Amino acid sequence: MGEAKKIVIAEDHTILREGLRSLLSSDEIYRVVGEAGDGLEAIRCIEQSTPDLILLDLSMPKMSGASVIKEVKSRFPEVKVLALSVHDSEEYILESFKLGADGYCTKAASRSELMMAIESVLSGKRYISPDISDKVLEGFMEERKTLKTASSWDTLTQREREVLKMVGEGYKNKDIADFLCISMKTVQKHRANIMRKLDLHTASLLTSYAIEKGLVEKAQKQPPTIA
Repeated sequence: MGEAKKIVIAEDHTILREGLRSLLSSDEIYRVVGEAGDGLEAIRCIEQSTPDLILLDLSMPKMSGASVIKEVKSRFPEVKVLALSVHDSEEYILESFKLGADGYCTKAASRSELMMAIESVLSGKRYISPDISDKVLEGFMEERKTLKTASSWDTLTQREREVLKMVGEGYKNKDIADFLCISMKTVQKHRANIMRKLDLHTASLLTSYAIEKGLVEKAQKQPPTIA
């Protein structure tokens, strides 16, 4: 038997993360080498452990799952990404694959399906949950992705979406600048661009929009103060 495959689990709900760890630890062909409760921590785990695969919740604090996929595939293209999500809409699925995800599995999946997804992705195959594959196929066949009129959401850059997410989570400009390693002036410029593009000019409206787009969960905890 070959060396165990190294896996990082990125999931902000502790009980789900522990369940995934327990599931994977029961199979000797897998070894959990890192766990993360937010997107930035997920990137750090990958830097430190160079895993074969990351199980990635798309609804992560601080740095969205979409941003993590983009960062991982840019810096660590050999790392496989299996997205885990409660979302089964075409928009989330197509964006994940466009950014480089190797698989997409809903959180409604059974234990056997998740293990099948992990095995498929590690073997170099694409994977998508059977219960949502028809929805994706329909989207491609109708060419919604290329023919639909661009919405305000489509005009936001990936960095602007990251800033919008953190605004929605309640972070101040200084905190956002520290997390993203950019200047306060750059954060202010991104916020101004977001407000202009979305025609939303208060933090509460931006928060509501971020929740609507699935960037932020409705019951969001107050962000920690950065020392």
